[in-house]
Amino acid sequence: MDRKNVESLFAGAGEIRALVVGDLMLDEYLWGRAERISPEAPVQVVDVLREELRLGGAGNVVNNLVVLGCQVAVASVIGNDDNGRTLLDAFAGRGVNVAGIITDADRRTSRKTRVVASNQQIVRIDRETKDSVSQDAESSLVAFIRDAALTCNVILVSDYLKGVLTPSVLAAIMEVGRTAGIPVVVDPKGTDYGKYRGATILTPNRKEAEAATGIAINDEQGLGNAAMALLSLGDLAAVLITRSEQGMSLFLSDGEASHIPTVAREVFDVTGAGDTVLAVMGMALAGGYSFAEAARLSNIAAGIVVGKVGTSTVLPEEIIAEVGRGHLDSDTKIKNLDVIARIAADARERRQRIVFTNGCFDLMHVGHVQYLQKARSFGDLLVLGLNSDASVRRLKGEKRPLINQDERAHLLAALDCIDYVVIFDEDTPLRLIAAVRPDVLVKGGDYTREGVVGHEEVESWGGRVELVQFVDGRSTSGIIETILLRYG
Repeated sequence: MDRKNVESLFAGAGEIRALVVGDLMLDEYLWGRAERISPEAPVQVVDVLREELRLGGAGNVVNNLVVLGCQVAVASVIGNDDNGRTLLDAFAGRGVNVAGIITDADRRTSRKTRVVASNQQIVRIDRETKDSVSQDAESSLVAFIRDAALTCNVILVSDYLKGVLTPSVLAAIMEVGRTAGIPVVVDPKGTDYGKYRGATILTPNRKEAEAATGIAINDEQGLGNAAMALLSLGDLAAVLITRSEQGMSLFLSDGEASHIPTVAREVFDVTGAGDTVLAVMGMALAGGYSFAEAARLSNIAAGIVVGKVGTSTVLPEEIIAEVGRGHLDSDTKIKNLDVIARIAADARERRQRIVFTNGCFDLMHVGHVQYLQKARSFGDLLVLGLNSDASVRRLKGEKRPLINQDERAHLLAALDCIDYVVIFDEDTPLRLIAAVRPDVLVKGGDYTREGVVGHEEVESWGGRVELVQFVDGRSTSGIIETILLRYG
């Protein structure tokens, strides 16, 4: 995956409005030591050292989205009890829109208590209501969902079979998703997947897919048959089957399939991994990612979260770092415009002096390096705007560039004197300059101050222009001529 595009996704996460509909619950953890057997019965005695309450079920999906930076609204039904009030307080502290949470005095808010000793779960205790919600609660849910769909970018359905997602509620979700043209992403449960008909994508695990289709998934053929059955049953655009240590498999309605291997790591706890997949998949689709891109990002996030104990979330920084693991260090310097704008804003707050220069930098030579080193000396960080391949062709002709934009970007990013590289597609870097707002604008000595694009803008906010001479006798054109002379 492209690290800079993933950074851009998270940089724009605050504009993504997600609606989560499903079963809410509290996950209680009692952490302790188990060093002896009870004299009363052949069971371990756990000395509780620490207690913790976390958002569970659909609440964990909400929590994942909040941590990823999204705006979140939630629709569900809870009891009028202490656990319900604890849930509402937790959401309020995270800035979640809880207008769609209906309180029903006849219901019990779900609470699951897990006893953990030496990082191993000893026992789980469930206190909950599984009956379908009342007709009044159902009507209120449907009304909220229809209103919320007018402003959200994605709907995420988290089904734990606790009675919130009735056939009427699910039908309303699918209807508003189609009408509004927004993706509906479902983490399904049970065996009746017909109730999810009209969703955009389902994210079952292997056992769930087997149970829903009656097809054993023991090999690639079984996997493909089960996926096709799910696509047909749910009238879906895609289905993503998670397969534990075998990774994930994505199947599209047009017949395309892709298999995403898992990243090798130690697994501590798979609790909530499906919630993380649902959250990241929904966010990525809302952010404009394809199904394949969203699936790869979800796979990365799931690989991180299973390395944590308990129902957990994954930070954007963790995902970005994992995406970048397969690249050289220089990859971390290459940014998109939206990300560099935020970096530059942070630098200005720290009173760092920002230097900007731009160019094609096709066939790097010593003149380029010395020019860039001099440019860096004018401030605390150097941002380089690099002409894209299309931009170079418009400026220098169809035979250029000789080196493509990604290779040029990595070569430049490998230089210590450059802090960030941004590829731009326009003929001039004016939009990039406006985003970075540099203190110093640097160009070659063959320019005049008045001829430097952006000089008026930079000087308007108190910056200046610096002209730097290139090394005599060093140029890309000269290198090309020498090659033609010697080898032509």
